[in-house]
Amino acid sequence: MINMIKADKDFFKICENHNNHNNLRSNHLIRQTMKQLLALLIFLSTTLFSQTGLYKPIDIDTVKYSLNDFGKMWTFDSVPVERFAKQYNFKPSVEWLNNVQKSALQFGGGCSAAFVSADGLIMTNHHCGRGQLSSLQDEGEDWLRDGFYAQTLEEERFVPNLFVDQLINIEDVTDEIKSEMQKGNTDEEIIALRDSAKAKLIRDGEKESNLVCKVVTLYNGGKFTLYSYKRYSDIRLVMAPDFQIAATGWDWDNFTYPRYELDFMFYRAYDENGEPVKSENHFTWSEKGAEEGEPIFVIGRPGHTDRLLSVANLEYLRDVVYTNRLAIYEELYQVYFELFSKYPERESELLNKVMGYGNGRKSYAGRLYGLSKPELMAKKISFEKDLRAKVNNSDKLNEKYSSLWDDIEKIVSELRKTSSKYYGYIPPRRNASLYFTIANTLIDYANEMQKDEADRNPLYQQENIENTISNIYPDLIDVEFNNLLLRAHANTATSILGSNDKLLHILYNGKTGDDAVEFALSNTRLASKESVNEIINLSPDEILNSEDIFIEYLIKSKVIFDSLATEREALQNSLTLLNQKLGEAIFEVYGDKISPDATLTLRISDGVIKGYEYNGTIAPGKTTYYGLWDRYISFGKKTYPWGLHPRWQTPPADLDLATPLGFASTNDIVGGNSGSSLINKNMEIIGLAHDGNLESLAGHFIFDETNNRTIATDSWGLIESLKHVYKTERLVDELLNSRIVK
Repeated sequence: MINMIKADKDFFKICENHNNHNNLRSNHLIRQTMKQLLALLIFLSTTLFSQTGLYKPIDIDTVKYSLNDFGKMWTFDSVPVERFAKQYNFKPSVEWLNNVQKSALQFGGGCSAAFVSADGLIMTNHHCGRGQLSSLQDEGEDWLRDGFYAQTLEEERFVPNLFVDQLINIEDVTDEIKSEMQKGNTDEEIIALRDSAKAKLIRDGEKESNLVCKVVTLYNGGKFTLYSYKRYSDIRLVMAPDFQIAATGWDWDNFTYPRYELDFMFYRAYDENGEPVKSENHFTWSEKGAEEGEPIFVIGRPGHTDRLLSVANLEYLRDVVYTNRLAIYEELYQVYFELFSKYPERESELLNKVMGYGNGRKSYAGRLYGLSKPELMAKKISFEKDLRAKVNNSDKLNEKYSSLWDDIEKIVSELRKTSSKYYGYIPPRRNASLYFTIANTLIDYANEMQKDEADRNPLYQQENIENTISNIYPDLIDVEFNNLLLRAHANTATSILGSNDKLLHILYNGKTGDDAVEFALSNTRLASKESVNEIINLSPDEILNSEDIFIEYLIKSKVIFDSLATEREALQNSLTLLNQKLGEAIFEVYGDKISPDATLTLRISDGVIKGYEYNGTIAPGKTTYYGLWDRYISFGKKTYPWGLHPRWQTPPADLDLATPLGFASTNDIVGGNSGSSLINKNMEIIGLAHDGNLESLAGHFIFDETNNRTIATDSWGLIESLKHVYKTERLVDELLNSRIVK
């Protein structure tokens, strides 16, 4: 058992080792690490008794699926009220569901939120809005470090380009879309007809209702629904805590539990007259939260899951997609963490990058970890075997779906053949070193200058060309940062393509890490402004045929990538339609007994507060303020990662440290649920979801209530912080009275 625990730790050391990141600089080592990781996980799950816990052996051959594996992200037009009644002795009424639906909000383009007073007060997570804080503050303010609070309505700060959407209506439009799709003869035609039908439904719906409309795909196309939203575009910031308390533990505590943080933020919606919105539908506040075991509900918009995919598709995600994405996030994380560690004075500049890439890195590591567990795949195999048997035993279903799985496997096999070069030659534009940017601009310049003046991009026409040329090489360059980004590309591309790849050899000569950077910069003319200006003075043909290694690599790799992208787009279109047929088959066999995959749309998920076994011990259902200061002191009161803002460093005299600060629950969430309210049957807020535990990351493919947990801030702990630490009397009064108190 000790060996098993150590191996688990070794896996996360691969993903999170800050101090020894140079040990991963070798691309060959990264590539081998990924292979060793998968072998290690398989060894753990098969050799060591194939167990999910420390004490209970599992025979993989006996593992069977359950419909519960598909989770409980219920759409509001198909809530299993009888199931709720049986399990919780609570049967929500139509009125209850309507009020809950309209109290919830979609926050901007990515998170969840809710109205929490009759005067348009909105609650979401701090991490959903922290990226906007620096742009809102005045000179001398640092809201990320110190937080923000509007003492009056007049001080609430308008947030440009932010909106929230309230779901008003859901309409089934499956027949309309499928009837259009049936007119197509090829996969491309069918998808074009589907998209055209969706667009028409949206246009007609918005014209008729004056609402914002969206067509939602459920069961991978087994069902289509039209969602209509009321949009609020005048959103103002009311209160934001300091970053340290909102993200205690930083990237280390992300996707973990027990947790000790207060990840919240408050906004307000205003109407067209500049007055606070009168929100008839809103949640009220539970000052003492929920008890363990009582029914609670997450109300929010989970982003995306792939629980209905075939085994072949999941294996492709495991072996190719997530392995490559993890390699990318690992390298980019190391870039920003290295700078962050070296230059503490640049914290406000680098913090969100460290957290963002740390979040992505751990997310893909967790998914890969889950897909590498034989017991998870055994459940998927069991489900697929049973589904195929049901299809084969029905003449009607067999005629429609008998070849479905073989067709999917063929497409996946074709995608596998080109995946290395496709991912390895992805054009380095976003998060690219400046040297790639300069090379791309020179290539664009040469291509445009070969055209007639009237046909050129405006940037390259006579009136703008001088300014365009002057901006190709910036006056100021962060050499260290761009060299680190170049190192990241060398490591990532080589981990995917191998050090012997001919095109990569042009850039890096088979080298990785700092050696690759040194080789590239020693063999390019793009490292100085003078040399770049010399290249600009060449003819377009001379530039495009330049022997500069960056220009040569980008031109040659783009030819291959563009060809593969076209080929793979056709394959992906075919796979999309096959996955739709798979969703239809599942829906025909099981109906709405299975919760549909998450689709960035409003769902209700049921559960209870409950601890679980982990790392050979037990995680409590709730954590308290005691743990916050224990982490702070135990790690030497250092700023990173369990530091505290000065206002928090000494516990307030009036704060009972036994007050619950956070909790874990059996509700089913995924990315996009950030900012979701957790409510009880009285529609009272008892918590605010901010993410899941590490075990929940496999929830992208399968829901296992044994240890998959939603992690939330407790309403009791949150209100106590507002009272005793932030002293936001106006906000506290509004939350407790569900309206502005004058």
